[in-house]
Amino acid sequence: MLFSVFVSAQSSDSIYLLKPSNVFDGEQMHANWWVLIIGNKIAGVGEADSFTIPSDTKIIELKNKTILPGLIEGHSHLFLHPYNETSWDDQVLNESRTERTARAVNHAIETLMAGFTTIRYLGTEGAMYDDAGLKQSIEKGIIPGPGMLVATRAIVATGSYGPKSTSAEIDYPKGAAEAGGTDALIKEIRTQIGKGADLIKLYADYRWGMNKEARPTFSAEELKLAVQTANSSGIQVVVHSVIPEGMRRSIMAGVSTIEHGDFGTTEIFQLMKETKIALCPTLAAGYFIEQYKGWKPGLQPEPERILQKRKSFKAALDAGVTICMGGDVGVFSHGKNWMEMELMVEYGMKPMDVLRSATSVNADVFEISDKVGRIKKGLLADIIAVDTNPLEDIKTFRFVSFVMKNGVIYKK
Repeated sequence: MLFSVFVSAQSSDSIYLLKPSNVFDGEQMHANWWVLIIGNKIAGVGEADSFTIPSDTKIIELKNKTILPGLIEGHSHLFLHPYNETSWDDQVLNESRTERTARAVNHAIETLMAGFTTIRYLGTEGAMYDDAGLKQSIEKGIIPGPGMLVATRAIVATGSYGPKSTSAEIDYPKGAAEAGGTDALIKEIRTQIGKGADLIKLYADYRWGMNKEARPTFSAEELKLAVQTANSSGIQVVVHSVIPEGMRRSIMAGVSTIEHGDFGTTEIFQLMKETKIALCPTLAAGYFIEQYKGWKPGLQPEPERILQKRKSFKAALDAGVTICMGGDVGVFSHGKNWMEMELMVEYGMKPMDVLRSATSVNADVFEISDKVGRIKKGLLADIIAVDTNPLEDIKTFRFVSFVMKNGVIYKK
């Protein structure tokens, strides 16, 4: 796949004035606001008469366009590609680390060009700590890509995860770090932090045991200890959890976010609201997986998995749970991250709340609001533009026409 990436020629003191029709600042939509960029920071935002424009400012006319903070993808796997191309098992077992890194570089570019200037990366799925190296390569300017918060290797309970052979004598690579018992769990968390993890991801439940149904993996005590260990170094813990008991244990342990929450109940979501734990629902992952199985949206009735997801998402909305925007991209194509936003609206979330979720809410929950997530004086100049007002048409994110990251223009 070939990419055409425009990178502006500029010095560290370049000055830009963006003149769109609308500015969504991460919280509200404003008509006829301008944004001043000096170097890599936002120097001013507001009505036209509130600015003093330096003489060497480069004017960028964005007539009829809406600009927003660079979008934040809350659940990404750059080292994976869609399962209808290659199954998860085959990616973990048969693709070399070199191939997977090459793919990840392309995926990083696709993500940035789609307007997602920051991502939370939740597990390399067998590529060890290579997400930390990819993050460093982007920060050094070796390759273009989004800013990254990386989890390195997800942590799973021994025996619960990964490709499995029908022969007990064969032990395949697992695609995650196994931990059996509290000592192993603490050691693994500390190892990952030492290897560059910005956060820790645990699987609080998974399809293991009899009938391959989702069941809790770590005990409540283990989860609590994991959170205490990670938090002591300022690191958040996020969990994969789809069933009420796994979610309940995670809530009581004090995790930061719960990923998926497919079978969450009203009671569980009320508890999340009370404890200020956010949900990253990953609607798009299930939407595409069902299509890989043969479902044709619009032509066939929705499968039970989709109906259940609609139900749990509505229950979370009704309970007032903080919702993060994150699609589990990698299960489906990178660069189509916007599909999660479209489904959030389709499943009942207000467009304004979806915009906030993909910008300021994610920034607040991920504790990076001092850098990104809003168009606000002093924050990094991560800014995108779309051709129509997304409050009127959420599908406008399919066609991002301008991308600036850290004050550098990548798409114009």
